[in-house]
Amino acid sequence: MKKSTYRLAGLATAIALATAGCSSASSATTGVDAGVSSKADDALAKIKGTVLSKGPNGEEPSPASAAALSAEEITKVKGMKAKAAIVMHYGGNDWANAQVDGLKSEFGKLGIDVVAVTDANFKPDKQVSDLETVLNLKPDIIVSIPTDPVATASAFKKAAAAGVKLVFMDNVPQGMKAGTDYVSVVSADNYGNGVTSAHLMAKALGGKGEIGLVFHEADFFVTKQRYDGFKSTITKDYPDIKIVEEKGIAGPDFAGDAQGAANAMLSKHPTLAGIWGVWDVPAEGIMAAARASGRADLKIATEDLGKNVAIALAKNQLVVGLGAQLPYDQGVTEALLGAGALLGKKAPPYVALSSLPVDHSNILEAWKQVYHQEPPADLKSSYKK
Repeated sequence: MKKSTYRLAGLATAIALATAGCSSASSATTGVDAGVSSKADDALAKIKGTVLSKGPNGEEPSPASAAALSAEEITKVKGMKAKAAIVMHYGGNDWANAQVDGLKSEFGKLGIDVVAVTDANFKPDKQVSDLETVLNLKPDIIVSIPTDPVATASAFKKAAAAGVKLVFMDNVPQGMKAGTDYVSVVSADNYGNGVTSAHLMAKALGGKGEIGLVFHEADFFVTKQRYDGFKSTITKDYPDIKIVEEKGIAGPDFAGDAQGAANAMLSKHPTLAGIWGVWDVPAEGIMAAARASGRADLKIATEDLGKNVAIALAKNQLVVGLGAQLPYDQGVTEALLGAGALLGKKAPPYVALSSLPVDHSNILEAWKQVYHQEPPADLKSSYKK
């Protein structure tokens, strides 16, 4: 069996171990806090290794192991001398880099040449142009995440009509059907990541206080899932935590926009106890606003294990927890699905990897799991025991 097959099959075990580490963090000392901490830990234990999200069209999730290839299939793929292109929504961040790393690594093992990696800077017209350029290179596989499911749909349909095997990250273009127009969509459990960050926020707040939300103001399926998961969990499970303000950001300066939103919230609500950010880059802006306002006590929860929020977690400063994706493993899964499609294999329409809860207690181990490499030196040196 191929190494990647073992790795995919072992994800659930690794996630369970990481979650257990997260749950072992010390509870607050007061009776109320201890009760909330126990409630949050129990909730996280119940969802570990599971996927709460449905696919973009309501599909049930399949595990990453569904993408595995046999040794015989891998040999056949290698003999095809196939080409692949990676068409990103925006790049340069830790999540995108890890996806690309996972894709390149697995495509390399499969003998598939990566002929292009593009970055649309979250602009639909740029992504359409990128697709047109990439198609001239005649790839057999394109792995992509649409910046906008409507504005990019015609360009992706053109690629499908040309016979390219399309594998999507997180979201799919409007009007396209799995198994006919594209192979599959691979995602983190984004709803579950929102749920995870809600429980970690509640634990840090002791189950009470006023909070604000900084959400993604766009027609983007996975960021909506995160928002829904966080908000519904706080509202349903922690009635003494009040959401008093919500502000949307559209980018592309997500950190700057989030800093402005957080500044406005902190000015309007001087007793605000916490702010949730939709992913790590907006959370960096919230951190900057907190520092500028002298609010070292502000509790920030988010999703995605970017380096800057990881360092804050390691220092026990501002960021209290997050729901992490496994972008490297998602990239591996996408590559395997694309290769399988070249062989005519039928793929499940929606593949999802479960949420990984991360707080101060398991930050260094979580980094290894998410990125498949040792934590960088500045993250290690930042860890406060």
